[in-house]
Amino acid sequence: MSRFTGKSIIVTGAGSGIGRAAATLFAAEGGKVIVADVSDSVEETARAICDAGGMAEAIRMDAGAEDDVIRTIALAVDRYGGLDVMFANAGISGGMANIFDTDVSLITEVLRVNLIGPYLAIKHAAPRIAERGRGAIVLTASVAGIRSGAGSPAYSASKAGVINLAQVSAQQLAGSNVRVNAICPGLTETGMTKPTFDYARDAGKMDRVGRLNPLRRGAQPDELAKVALFLASDDASYVNGQAIAVDGGLSSSHPVTKQEYGRTAV
Repeated sequence: MSRFTGKSIIVTGAGSGIGRAAATLFAAEGGKVIVADVSDSVEETARAICDAGGMAEAIRMDAGAEDDVIRTIALAVDRYGGLDVMFANAGISGGMANIFDTDVSLITEVLRVNLIGPYLAIKHAAPRIAERGRGAIVLTASVAGIRSGAGSPAYSASKAGVINLAQVSAQQLAGSNVRVNAICPGLTETGMTKPTFDYARDAGKMDRVGRLNPLRRGAQPDELAKVALFLASDDASYVNGQAIAVDGGLSSSHPVTKQEYGRTAV
């Protein structure tokens, strides 16, 4: 598959996890990728892509800082002649404290990175993508943004904002041929969730990871990345303003007593 041959693409949060997986897949399908992250691990992502025969350039950037976002987009335009796809994926967790134990400074930082970051990506990338005649913006939200129970108050609120931002910006970009969609990951093995997965492996409890979703497992980064690539590609040419849950079916139900496959409920 070469859905992105010749396309100029930015992936934020590309130092690890979903961002690294997406950048690798974009490049494997012919994309020219700017990989961006606040961590210097983004250099490893770029090097691995180039070693595999792909095209990538790394940049250190803070996704919630407007000057950094502008600088990253300018790099894509300078190196690759424009911009076709923006995957605004960078985010932070904000811990697991409840509303009453969460400091306002923490909430402010989570919103700055997780919500203002995607806002800035849309604000500055959309005009450049529109210049190409068509293109796509993909945002990373979360199932925590759909309803309660999958994240802290700060994280959940920020991701709910991302879902709404995808809807509002799709409407405000009407006529531009720039589509905006979001993916909503469930529990995925990334740098953010590494302690959970490491603990489960060490304790021999991997069967408990993701047990609340019908697939009874957590996701791997490439499973989320593939959905992001679909939304960024012409395969999704009529998908716009949507938030796609990629969560093993977790958000398909309200809490109920679980019934095992093949067994009769009592």
